This record gives sequence, C-alpha cells and structure tokens, in this order.
Amino acid sequence: MTQIQLDTDIALHDIAAPLRADLAAQLYKNESILASLVADLDDQLHFVQGLIVLTSQRLLSRSPDGRWHSWSYRSGLALSLRDHAGVGHLELMDAQARLAVWRFTLTHNLHATRLVDQFQIYQISHETGAPPMLPEGHRCPSCKAPLAPDQDECPICTKVIHTPPSTWTLLRLWRFAKPYKGQLLAGLVLTLLGTAASLVPPYLAMPLMDEVLIPFQNGQHIEPMLVAGYLGGLFGAALLAWGLSWAKTYILALVSERIGADLRTATYDHLLRMSLEYFGGKRTGDLMSRIGSESDRICVFLSLHLLDFASDVLMLVMTAVILFSINPQLALVTLVPLPFIVWMIRSVRLRLQTGFEKIDRVWSAVTSVLADTIPGVRVVKAFAQEDRESARFREANKQNLAVNDKINKIWAVFAPSISLVTELGLLVVWGFGIWLVSKSEITVGVLMAFVSYISRFYGRLDSMSRIVSVTEKSASAAKRIFDILDHVSSVPEPTQPIKLERVEGRIELTDVSFRYGNREVNKGINLTIQPGEMIGLVGHSGSGKSTLVNLICRFYDVSEGSIKVDGVDVRSFAVADYRRHIGLVLQEPFLFFGTIAENIAYGKPHATHTEIIAAARAAHAHEFILRLAQGYDSMVGERGQGLSGGERQRISIARALLIDPRILILDEATSSVDSETEKEIQNALENLVKGRTTIAIAHRLSTLHRADRLVVMDRGKIVEVGTHDVLMAAQGAYYNLYQAQARNMDVDLDDEKQKRRDDE
Repeated sequence: MTQIQLDTDIALHDIAAPLRADLAAQLYKNESILASLVADLDDQLHFVQGLIVLTSQRLLSRSPDGRWHSWSYRSGLALSLRDHAGVGHLELMDAQARLAVWRFTLTHNLHATRLVDQFQIYQISHETGAPPMLPEGHRCPSCKAPLAPDQDECPICTKVIHTPPSTWTLLRLWRFAKPYKGQLLAGLVLTLLGTAASLVPPYLAMPLMDEVLIPFQNGQHIEPMLVAGYLGGLFGAALLAWGLSWAKTYILALVSERIGADLRTATYDHLLRMSLEYFGGKRTGDLMSRIGSESDRICVFLSLHLLDFASDVLMLVMTAVILFSINPQLALVTLVPLPFIVWMIRSVRLRLQTGFEKIDRVWSAVTSVLADTIPGVRVVKAFAQEDRESARFREANKQNLAVNDKINKIWAVFAPSISLVTELGLLVVWGFGIWLVSKSEITVGVLMAFVSYISRFYGRLDSMSRIVSVTEKSASAAKRIFDILDHVSSVPEPTQPIKLERVEGRIELTDVSFRYGNREVNKGINLTIQPGEMIGLVGHSGSGKSTLVNLICRFYDVSEGSIKVDGVDVRSFAVADYRRHIGLVLQEPFLFFGTIAENIAYGKPHATHTEIIAAARAAHAHEFILRLAQGYDSMVGERGQGLSGGERQRISIARALLIDPRILILDEATSSVDSETEKEIQNALENLVKGRTTIAIAHRLSTLHRADRLVVMDRGKIVEVGTHDVLMAAQGAYYNLYQAQARNMDVDLDDEKQKRRDDE
C-alpha cells in the first residue's frame, strides 16, 4: 500500500476560473480537493454547466442554477458509474434511496472514472478507520512507479515528452546517412582541402608585405617576378578554394536532399502502419507538419548549416595551428575571448532548446486549425462560423507569435554580445601585436597576417555561436520525427506470419473484449459466423457495433479473447495480407482526388479497364459515370466533391467489388441517402454480398431483411441472436428497437401527410 499524494491542479483539470472561485468559497478549512467532473448534461440531455467535486471530507455538487449540495462520507454511501448510448451516468446512493444522478458526455469519462476510484478509497477509509491508501496494483505498467488515483500518466515515463530535445538526437540521423557514407567522406575531404586552400592567402600576404610593400615604400627596388609570383599564388589559392567549395557544396547538398527524402518516406511508411488508435490521439495538421516542415528543416540543416559548421571547426583548428606556428604569445592572446563565448553559449542553449520545442508544438496547433477548417469549409459556411474559425486561427497564431517573441528576445541579446566579445578580442590582438612590433619581436607583415587569420578565427567563432539556434531547431525537429518512428503500433506484425492463400470466410469470436483507454467498449463477445452467411448487427448508438467490426478488420487488436478466420487467429496473419480479403463499405465513403477509374481501382491498382467497368456495372454506377463529361476519366474533387452521396457510395461499392473480397463489412452503407437512392444502393449490394461472409451494420432495421441472422448488441455485449421472426416473437431488445423505429416512421409519415395537406 502506498500513501496517496494529492494534486489540486490535476484534480481541477479544466474547470473555468469563476467556478474555481465559487468552489473555494464552499470549502472547509484544511479540506483537500481530490477529483472533479463537469456534468454537462441535464435530465433532458441538454447542455448545461454542472460540477461535481470530491474532497477529503465529502462529495460536493453544483447544479446549473448555482446551488451547492453536499454529502459527507458515511456507511452505506455508494457511487456508481455507467455509460449508455454515448452518455455517462453517475449515481449516488445509500441503503435507502438514490440520492442524486448526474449525466455527462463521454468526453469527461476519464475524469468520472478517477472520481469514482477516489471516492471508493475514501469511503473504505471512513468505514474502516484506516488512512486512505492507494492499492498496490495502481502502478505504471512500464516503470512500476506508484500512481495517484488522479493520474492517468506516469510522470516518470512521460517526462521525456516535456523534456527539451537533446542535440544528440541529431546523431540518430546517421541511420539515414549511412547509405551515403561514400559521398559524405568525399564531401569531408573536399571541405578539408577547401578550408586549407582558403588559409593560403593570409600566409602569402605576410611575405608580400615584408618583402615587397614595405621595402618598396622605403625606396628599395622590387622584383616584378616576385610580385607576380605572390599575386599568382593568391589568385590560384582563391580559384582552388572556389572550385573545392563548389564541389563539396554540390555533393553534400545532393546527399542531404536524399537523406531528407528517405527520412520523409520512412516516417510516412511508418505512419501508415500505425493502428487507428494512434491516429485517434493525433491531429492531422501536427502529423503533416512533422513530415513536411520538420523534415525540410533537417534537410536545410544537413545541406547548409552542418556543412558550415564542419568548415568552421576545420578553419578554427587549422588557423590555431598556423597562429601558434607563427607566434605562440600572440596566439595565446587570441584565445582570451573563447571562455566568454563558451559560457554564453552554454547559458543560452537550454533556453533555446525549450523555446524551439514550444515553437514546434505551437506551430503544429496553427497547422492543425488549417487542417481542420479547409476540409470542413462546407460545414463552416453552412453554420456561418467564418468569424469563429478566423478567431481560432488568430488565437493560435497569436500564441505562435508570443513564443517566437520570447526566443527572439534571447537571440537579440545573444548574437550581438558574441560579436562584441569577438571585436574586443580583435582589439586586444591589435594592441598586443603593436607592442610586439615596437619591441621588434615580429614584423608588420606577421602582424597583418595574424590579424587576417584572427579575423577569420573570430568570424568562425561568431558563425559557430549562431549555429546554436539552427542546431536546436533541427534537434527539436528530429525529436518530433523520431517520436513517430519510435512509436510501436498496437497492431503489430507477427514474427512468422501464416501465409493466407485463400479465405473461406468462417469467423469465430471467443470471449472478445476491448478497452479504449480506460473505457471498456466490448466485453465477453462469443459469436460464430459461417462462410457465406450474412449477419446484421443492430443496437443503440454506442453499443459497440462499429468497434466490433474494427476488431474483425484488425484496425485494433482485442484486449482479451481471440478472433479467428478459418480457424486461425487473425493476429497470426500479416496485416496487409489479411486485409486484402476484406471489403469495406462505410457510411461516409471516402474518395481520393483523381479520376473515377482510379478511385474504383484503388484496392487493385493494376486492374484493367474492362474489370473496372464490370465492377461499376455490378454496383449500378456505370450509367451515371457515362453521363459525366469525361466518363471514367472524369476527375473527382477532394473527398468526392461534385458527386452526390449516392454516387459516391456506389463508387465505394464498385471499389469493394473489384477486389472480390471473401469477407464484407457494410457499416451503415445506406443511412445517409434518400429512399430512392437507397433502393439503387440496395440493388448494388445484392451483387456485392453474393457468396461472401457479410457483416452489416444498419440503423434502418428494414435494410437487413436479407440477413441470415441478426445480432443485437447493448452496452458492448451481445444480448440476442436470431432471425427477425424469432427475435420479434421473443419481444426482447430487438422487439423494442423495431417498435421504437416503427413509431418514429409513423410519426414521420404523419408529418409528411400533414405537410402535403398544408401545401394544398
């Protein structure tokens, strides 16, 4: 047992400030807040602003009208949690009666679970007299550290999420650079030679000054050939440095582009192999930003800044060797500013790391607003929410600006300070050099060469200090990309997959349960579907129907139990190999930007034109396709813009027909179309389901008249199985569903008749 640690900030999570102030006025002295829950639905399921707060002494509730109610811990008090049809229910009871009931949307289900768990711990403490203790089982599954009841994440394991990215993360890019190590070595050699060539001119300027210019100024005769030799050497060194610089820049730019392309490809490939669970917790704009702008940032760093950094390091080392060979005393004076520069870089580096990591997160929020709004622009306009979305974008952009301003303030001080230190260092060298010339320990030519080298030395130091910013940005970008690459799919590939040549279509579900986060969606499901049989899944919204077919498609893996196809656990098949035998027709068919033919052939890219037309004919889509301007070559707008819902659905059916699947999933395939279009789609489905094992989810029970059996689900469980007639005779859950739907249809018909009378 572990003593509980309270965290008020976590317990209050996202409660608005005015409610917090109202709550503070209700608390007793030394009363600690343990958990809270926003009860945002009333008895009529209208949105309201209610609040439930659990403290160390009692349970508090604030009704939407602002009144507070309180229940202290006492024997017999119990708090229960359940959810049904997308609504959470929290009930408080004692031995005599139900004291209160609250309703909330399942967005707050995690907070409700925390509150109930915490309540039970303190209720047991009250009944036993022992201090409230945390069960040993409530530990992090990874590091086994104890977790407080209000914690859904381990602070130790998730520390990496909030830790600034390390510069060492960039070394992990070697995995992508390794195939190009030959070109990289050639680039390094060229960089070394180019840097050496660029150091020749100051060395030649030393004898040019001492043996030509100063003697000539003193009236001595100079040899023209000597001058020509020195000038020729300067010209040759400059030309050689240019040629080597061009070659290294070209080679390394080509390599960096290929590394960037490989990085994008690997990230995208890995992303496509992630389970749907991963995408459920990510925003589209954030993922697009990582693959796009973050990989571009790394590419620029590798092609330009890393090359400059390598040149700077070589220049510093080679310059230092030359300086010490010319005059050790003057060379030591040159290093005076170096400790100050190192100290400044170290002091600012961590702040830059944290800042750039925040910039990346805030910028992903900006792109996420775009990714949400642009595809949904029709909804935005339909509800006249242009101003709201514009305000949302301005707010995200404002946060991005604020974070960038903080970084710019740091950089505005740092960069000029480095320049000032290097200028002062150059001034010290001038002063010490003049003193050495006055003592006749060095010549003017030596001093001029020294100053020339020192200017380059300090210039490179200044350049290297500025690369700190670019390096930290690139390290942040690399961390965000490797966060994707390091993520392991919750639907893993088997080590030795069983080859799936042919599927008969027998599906067996044995004790299948599935949890999504802390919420149990399906539990204890047992069902056998014979090859070629059509099963209809019915039940209230939120009863677990779609989750069940997602498990059969292996978009998720079961938490408990097993799903077998033809007697083999689906987890033994390669994921792609297994899904090639499954056809999926969704309620909202998704069409890609491209031609009609390309969309039909999406699951079979090399299908012939004859096969595509045959699939379209079977789906009753051939006629309307021919009426389009370009027929099968007509372009489909993004997400199927330009086609009606029924036309999109028939193209989706043709797409499923073309791959000739043995298992067919129909997820509300006709729920969003009118009656006439529904008939056309039903005719297309007649061809689709022939000879295939079919699982159909339908809101309209009348559409399942062809089903061999109906499976009725409620709260994640199978409650009835049978034919329509058998289930109607049993007068159970299916009977109630059918009668409720029939009453609604009668009301709709009466309304339609009344409308016609009014029109007449």
